[in-house]
Amino acid sequence: MKLQAGKNNVTFRSFGVELAGDLYLPEGFDENKKYKAIVGASPFPQVKGQIPATYGPEMAKRGFIYLGFDYLGMGDSPALPGEHKKSRYMFRLIENTWDAVSYLGTLPFVEEIEGLGVCQGGSIIASAAVTDHRIKKIATVSGMMAADGFQWLGREVTDAQIAASNASKQKMYETGEPDYVAPFGLDDEQSKEEFVATAAYPAMAGETYDYYGKDGVKGPGMVKNASNIHIGDQGMQSLISIGEAYADKIVQPTLVIYGTTASTAPCSTVFIDKLTNNPEVLAIDEFSHVDFYYKPEAVKVSADAVAEFFNK
Repeated sequence: MKLQAGKNNVTFRSFGVELAGDLYLPEGFDENKKYKAIVGASPFPQVKGQIPATYGPEMAKRGFIYLGFDYLGMGDSPALPGEHKKSRYMFRLIENTWDAVSYLGTLPFVEEIEGLGVCQGGSIIASAAVTDHRIKKIATVSGMMAADGFQWLGREVTDAQIAASNASKQKMYETGEPDYVAPFGLDDEQSKEEFVATAAYPAMAGETYDYYGKDGVKGPGMVKNASNIHIGDQGMQSLISIGEAYADKIVQPTLVIYGTTASTAPCSTVFIDKLTNNPEVLAIDEFSHVDFYYKPEAVKVSADAVAEFFNK
């Protein structure tokens, strides 16, 4: 396939199936030259038309190759035979990322590979980098790397979530049919008023809807395959934060970008405290967690910082 500047539809093998990706190449791309490449990791439960479609062009504009892709069971990528779509599991996300790195490593014009994760993507990149030193640097934006304090909210909350996930897994095993839920409490049809009134995280409800809601900038009405509905046993894996547990094992130079006023800020600050690799930190007061997803001024700040860091 002839690659050209801009977005290229590609596939690469993981778990024995072909995952769908978008490979963004810089202006003036020349396959005889060498470039730094970025493997992108997106928030839960996103597809490649969301965060990757924002950061892909931005990083290509700054001279990088960027690979965004749909994880196993998500978007344009298939589920494994006998399994269900909209099934995004943490351990597989890490292995999909390793395979994405392998794919980038086959491209003759790639000289170095970096990792960039946004929200849950931060945890994915941090986890993948622990034992994948083909990833030379990592950067996280509004990352959920140290998510224990954000997710384990007491036995009443977590035990109920685990019980529901366990029941869902048992039901799917016995029936062979998918059991879909709305993990955020946001489905694909709610109005903003309906969601905000019942949201589990009131401080983030409005900005979450503005991005993910049916009328949101990157919601189901705007992005192909985008959905807030997900397989019902997700909680069994999303409550496990590998990147946090192995933070002191990460050797790659690391950049952490987050909004100081975001309710998710501790997911970055606790992670920073656990790192032993002298990380660089960009803490910004004026942007929230979701601002970094799409607002031009926030995306520019983060993309500029990431480009500078990866070019060092």
